Amino acid sequence: MKALVALPAAVLVALLGPLPEAATACADPGAVDSTTAYAPPFVARTQWTQWAGKASLRVFPTPSGRAAARQPGTTALADEAWAEVLALSPTADTAGMRAQFICHWQFAELVEPGKSSWNLEPWRPVVDDAEMVASGCNPGGSEEAF
Repeated sequence: MKALVALPAAVLVALLGPLPEAATACADPGAVDSTTAYAPPFVARTQWTQWAGKASLRVFPTPSGRAAARQPGTTALADEAWAEVLALSPTADTAGMRAQFICHWQFAELVEPGKSSWNLEPWRPVVDDAEMVASGCNPGGSEEAF
């Protein structure tokens, strides 16, 4: 994860390949028009569970959510996806959970494409962005093993 953060955006795009066809249909060929390239819903469902005796919210992204999350510059869509999470699981509305979700949105599909769920835990500490990324979006402890 640390290696991805250190790479310039152009290198990441080169490694990840071209934008999906829908994204390249935008007026500016170098930009992703997030309002037309990816359609909600971005979250299929959520599920509260227990992991090591602690609460964990599994967020199951839709194919559109996964595709949008792979693209840089989709912050507005991340906010929309977070709103979907809160509509499905209102008790997830904490700063730490949102930060974990945004981290997963930005990196999960790059680091572990197709992972069944993005797992958010309310017991994890609130940390700055650098520590969040350095911890693999899981500050304060290891990630749930599948």
